[in-house]
Amino acid sequence: MVLPGAVVMQRFTQLAVWQRGHALTLAIYDATRSFPRDELFGLTSQLRRASVSVPCNIAEGSKRRHRPDYSRFLNIAEGSLAEVEALLMLAKDLGYLSQQAAAARLDEAHELARMLSGLRRRVDFTERAEARHEPRYLPSDS
Repeated sequence: MVLPGAVVMQRFTQLAVWQRGHALTLAIYDATRSFPRDELFGLTSQLRRASVSVPCNIAEGSKRRHRPDYSRFLNIAEGSLAEVEALLMLAKDLGYLSQQAAAARLDEAHELARMLSGLRRRVDFTERAEARHEPRYLPSDS
C-alpha cells in the first residue's frame, strides 16, 4: 500500500530535479571556461565543485534505504545550491559573468531550489506519515 503523498523511489535520472541540477552544472562548467586563468584553483574550482554537489547529492540520496537519509542528502544539495548562488553573484560582481549570464543561471538556481525544497518536504511528509502508520497484525488461529 502506498500512502498519500508517498515518494515512489525511481531512478535518479528520471527525477526532473536531478535533470535540472545536471543541466545547471553543465551551464556552469561552460560559463567558467571564460573565467581568468588565475581563478582556476579559486572561484572556478569552487563554483564547479558546488554545482556538481547538487545533482550528486540528489542521486546519492535517492539510493538511501531510509527516508531521513534521503531528506538529509536533499538538504545537503540545497546547501550546495545556495553556495552556487552566492558564487554566481560574486562572479558577476567581479566581472567574470555578464549581468545576463548571471541572471539566467541564478533564475535556474532559484527554480531548482524551489523544486528541491518541494521534494524534501514530500520526503519528510512521507516519513512522518509512515511513522504514524501502525502495522496491522493478522489475528492468530489459536
